[in-house]
Amino acid sequence: MKEYKITLLKGDGIGPEIVNEAVKVLDKVAEKHQFSIQYEDAYLGGIAIDKTGVPLPEETVAKCKASDAVLLGAVGGPKWENQPGNNRPEAGLLGIRGALGLFANLRPAVIFEPLREASPLKAEIIGEAMDILVVRELTGGIYFGERGRKEKDGVPAAYDTEMYTVAEVERIARVAFRMAMKRGKKLCSVDKANVLESSRLWRETVIKVSKEFPEVELNHLYVDNCAMQLVRNPKQFDVIVTSNIFGDILSDEASMISGSIGMLASASLGEGKLGLYEPIHGSAPDIAGQGIANPLATILSVAMMLRYSLDQDEAADDIEKAVNEVLKTYRTPDIYTDGTKKVSCAEMGDLVCAQLQG
Repeated sequence: MKEYKITLLKGDGIGPEIVNEAVKVLDKVAEKHQFSIQYEDAYLGGIAIDKTGVPLPEETVAKCKASDAVLLGAVGGPKWENQPGNNRPEAGLLGIRGALGLFANLRPAVIFEPLREASPLKAEIIGEAMDILVVRELTGGIYFGERGRKEKDGVPAAYDTEMYTVAEVERIARVAFRMAMKRGKKLCSVDKANVLESSRLWRETVIKVSKEFPEVELNHLYVDNCAMQLVRNPKQFDVIVTSNIFGDILSDEASMISGSIGMLASASLGEGKLGLYEPIHGSAPDIAGQGIANPLATILSVAMMLRYSLDQDEAADDIEKAVNEVLKTYRTPDIYTDGTKKVSCAEMGDLVCAQLQG
């Protein structure tokens, strides 16, 4: 029997609750498809600060590097807002991505059929289905550039630097082109090349890489136009590739088009199979411990893990089908509508497991 080692970073707020439900589902699908999972817990974020004084302990990095994949809940909360910037929970998240060499963030924005009415867009705009994959560069750009404070014209000022190397753009572009080859063979590269020199380099490099993928239709949009087009005509998009900061913003916009940020998974990948999988929502400390969090984004992150890191495509498909079936009748409070049955976080996990069992 094939065995995989998974590191669990449950994190803060609702993190432990949603990861626990995802583990239940992963165990059930592993039993069905005859493989086994060995789990290792580690600290990241606020809980790591409480336990060790830093948001990313070296022990956590070592455990993650020794794993086949990493499953993350969420990090952050008001408790740690007074920490210096380099010791906030979010610094741990940036740090683990860098330590594991995870430069490509895949964020699918998919509307499940039972949730079509939850989208803020009209049905005629969405069409029959919406399935967009945002490929976001994760370890470069303005979030990792030189920053600081100084005086300008006698008043305090601050600066953050956006910089990309050709190599950084090439590797994220290749990931996006490969994803497009597996989907609709359409790729939209998003930049601000009419203003930013870093975007001009980005566009030039993406065009160069496109020669390696002649079957993929490539087009370019400025980020402001892309933001508009996502709400005007989301059906035009298949795969979007863009920089760290633009991808952060656009993927959140795409997530809300799909109806609920509580439904969307993500994968952070590098050159090898090791990946970090997490829901794109935050730690929601205001509802932590109440049993009402939505675990489906984390459960769907497990499906991505099975597909991209563990080579268990059929198991991934089974989870996604089970979620779709459960949503026809049952909802957590964040996606509840009249005519459906409201369930708790744990009940939702149990329902997905029951659907998997058939």
